[in-house]
Amino acid sequence: MKRRTLLALAAVAGAPPLRQAAAQGADGFPERPVRYIVPFPPAGITDMMARLVAQKLSEGWGRPVLVENRPGGNALIGADAAAKSPPDGHTLLAITLTHAVNVSLFPSAPYDLRRDFAAISILGSLPLVVCVNAASPARTLGELMEMARTRPMNGGSSGNGSPPHLGLELFRRAAGAGPTLQHVPYRGGAPSVTDLVAGNIDILVSNLPECIGQVRAGRLRALAVTSEQRHKLLPEVPTAREAGAPNLVITNWTGMLTNAAVPRPILAKIERDTLAAARDPEVVRRGEEAGFDMLGWDAARSRAFLEEEVERWGRLVAEAGIKVDQ
Repeated sequence: MKRRTLLALAAVAGAPPLRQAAAQGADGFPERPVRYIVPFPPAGITDMMARLVAQKLSEGWGRPVLVENRPGGNALIGADAAAKSPPDGHTLLAITLTHAVNVSLFPSAPYDLRRDFAAISILGSLPLVVCVNAASPARTLGELMEMARTRPMNGGSSGNGSPPHLGLELFRRAAGAGPTLQHVPYRGGAPSVTDLVAGNIDILVSNLPECIGQVRAGRLRALAVTSEQRHKLLPEVPTAREAGAPNLVITNWTGMLTNAAVPRPILAKIERDTLAAARDPEVVRRGEEAGFDMLGWDAARSRAFLEEEVERWGRLVAEAGIKVDQ
């Protein structure tokens, strides 16, 4: 027993301190390729940002960071796959405002956004744009709101509970339109933009990257952006506040989460390296060219922001009676 005790003490004495061992484990991360799940199809705004950051992380880590598109189920399928991944930091999840809204839309979702995930960073945001067909008689946001109050209109979105749907509901409230403004959900932003160009719907509160090509081509007219400031890609378009709708403020955003059970040293490393990637001058330049305001917030600020978004949009979902099958 005495010999065993001495051997045990020697082993403890020769072992690195717990904090040092944890740091060494973080230093060895990642040990293999990292999955970066994007729960949307390729080429969308979330996919664009994820690929920018993934490329820079791959360069820094010396391991591939592989973007894996897992669309479907209102972005639940990909998120659930990430929630059920091993908690070792080798699976990342790209999220948007949609995931904050899903907390209210899907109370029985197979994962809990706030319990099962750790925030890494809110990477970037972009405004929505209130658009009409170029042939519309509405030349200003005020004229469009007056039309929405006095005649039946159809407003499109990229799906129930999507950021454009929330933007449309904010427009409905700003205009005092009530039931005269009918919501038409589409399977994504591109089809809704196509139908607005074709004149099949009257209004769209669109993600900026999805409509800016048609705005610049003169097929759509942008009446307002929903951010606090004008956007550098559409500097001539007023904010909704400037145009007389101070409560029509909404930004879509994208960020990164990982499994909440990932060890803290690895979480800290992922956060540190992700912030460096998001703030890299080339990543910032390319993100801004795509329409993003590059943010690169740390984990604490990102977590607080996510909580605020869940609460804010949960209230709108309840007040407007938004359902997934609307």
